[in-house]
This record gives sequence, C-alpha cells and structure tokens, in this order.
Amino acid sequence: MSRFVPRALTVVAAGVIASVLAFASPAHAATYLTHSEAAAQLRAVGITWSSSGNCSDRNNSTCTSFTNVRQVTITGIKTLKSASGCAINITAGTEAGHSSGTYSHWNGYKLDISKYTCIGNYIKNNFTYVGYISGWGYQYRSGAGNLYTDEGNHWDILYYTCGC
Repeated sequence: MSRFVPRALTVVAAGVIASVLAFASPAHAATYLTHSEAAAQLRAVGITWSSSGNCSDRNNSTCTSFTNVRQVTITGIKTLKSASGCAINITAGTEAGHSSGTYSHWNGYKLDISKYTCIGNYIKNNFTYVGYISGWGYQYRSGAGNLYTDEGNHWDILYYTCGC
C-alpha cells in the first residue's frame, strides 16, 4: 500500500474531528433562562408557583424568581410532574436568601416545592432513600442522580440532570 493512503486517511479524520469540534457546544455549557422564559414553560404544563411576597425579584428573598435558572432544572421539574401525575407548586427558585455553593438555588440548580401527599408518595415510592441529613432532612435520590430532600415544610430538589 502506498504511503499516500494512510496520510489521506489521517487528513480526512483530522478534518472530520475539527468540523465536529468547531460546531459542538462545550459539554459544560448550560442554558440559563429569564424569569419569563421559565414561567412560560412551567405555565404550559400546569406547574404553578407562589411567593410570600407575591413577586419575582431575584434579589428579594420573599419572592420566587426563575431568573438564571438552568434549562435542565426546568426540564427536570416538568419531568417530575409528567412522571408523577401530581400537582406541583414551586415555592422557591433562584432568589436570594438560600444557602450558597455551586449547586445552589442562586446558581439555578435547585427548586423548592410545596409538600403534597401525591408528590411525597411518588418520591418515597420511586426514588432511593439516602438517609437523614442532619440539619437538612430526609433525602431521596432519583435514578438520574437528582436529590429530593424533605425539609419539613417543603421539598428541596437539586437537579444535576433533567431526569428525562
């Protein structure tokens, strides 16, 4: 076989790889939504939200804001509603006033939802009990790796993935 064929294959392979890399999104890139974008998606599937301040200002801890929530988080809560068939009311999003950290409300990874019998039964019957986390509550892990913590008066949900 001539030396031309291996060289030609190398050039073609390099071109294909370069093309794929040029058009691919970085694996770590996340899509962040405005409050209006997230609210429209939630409204479309019948997920409600409420706040003690009846507002959506991200910088006000009495509001429920979706500003800079990750698309994966919104898709995750929509998946939970669809899979469970339960009513879901979000009581906290990305607003100030929550614990900090990489996987925080502020960074768009977490939502709090109201405790209803239907959703509580679904979580407890379909996800793996992790244990009691001192100072937090009873924690369950979905098959997708997301964490659902019963914090007493609400469920705190950490979405690593959409769960779909």
